[in-house]
Amino acid sequence: MRALAFGEILWDIINGKAFLGGAPLNLSAHLAKMGAESVILSSVGNDDLGQRAAAQAESLGIDKEYISVLPDYPTGTVDVKVDEKGIPEYIIHENTAWDNITPEKQKLDRLLSGQWDVFCFGTLAQRDEGNRKLLKTLLSGGDFREVFYDINLRQDYYSREWIENSLDACMIAKLNDDEAAFLAKMLWNRKMEVEEFCVMLSGEYKVHTVIVTRGADGAAVYSAGEFREVPGIEVKVADTVGAGDSFSAGFLFAFLSGRTAAEAVGFAVRIGGFVASRSGAIPEYSDDIKLELKKLSNN
Repeated sequence: MRALAFGEILWDIINGKAFLGGAPLNLSAHLAKMGAESVILSSVGNDDLGQRAAAQAESLGIDKEYISVLPDYPTGTVDVKVDEKGIPEYIIHENTAWDNITPEKQKLDRLLSGQWDVFCFGTLAQRDEGNRKLLKTLLSGGDFREVFYDINLRQDYYSREWIENSLDACMIAKLNDDEAAFLAKMLWNRKMEVEEFCVMLSGEYKVHTVIVTRGADGAAVYSAGEFREVPGIEVKVADTVGAGDSFSAGFLFAFLSGRTAAEAVGFAVRIGGFVASRSGAIPEYSDDIKLELKKLSNN
């Protein structure tokens, strides 16, 4: 399985400590842990954090060849405050290396000429015009079996135009219940139940699968004309940083391994719950998770 992710590599600063993160990086790391060939297209600064980010990405099993080092921009950082329920709030610093993703032409051509099982991107990395142009090039020129868009709205780093362009380009869309309510108002100017929202989104933007996550309450999925709700699992939350990204990776790995969308969401709920029960975005998997992954890989 070959996966290409586009977007931010950054450090989450939590209580004064730096933790490697960024949704595309976390997603890539989890896919690599699951056994995929995982590549990320991003940029870091020519600084200590950038060197550490590239080295850590490699140690996590991610191909670092397409991580550019930019001397004129710092490596991205985010100040994270985690509340008593483990829910993070973010202050995302601007004009950083990942805002200016600039691959060498030879490397970009190599990515565009390859065949990929899935291309993954989000909204945040589109806050810079240059990144939006590069993303358009990738989406229009790449050979992708599936295109996965994690809507993942942060602060005010989004616009209706970016979101609609992304929905027009993707095949699988993932968002949380708050984002679904927000988009229902933005796109159709009214409140909707989750099922109606999924049907509308799929019909208007030709998205074959829509996933709405609900935190501890699990997730809902609409795929191939069928709406299913998958209950959550009860865990003691350590922190939720990276849990959504592990959910995305779990869904994609199971779905691309031949599971139905509902079955893939079931696995995603389990791995997302497990990650939320551990500190850090990319913890070591439990024996149960490893066993499920082995079964998926053998099919």
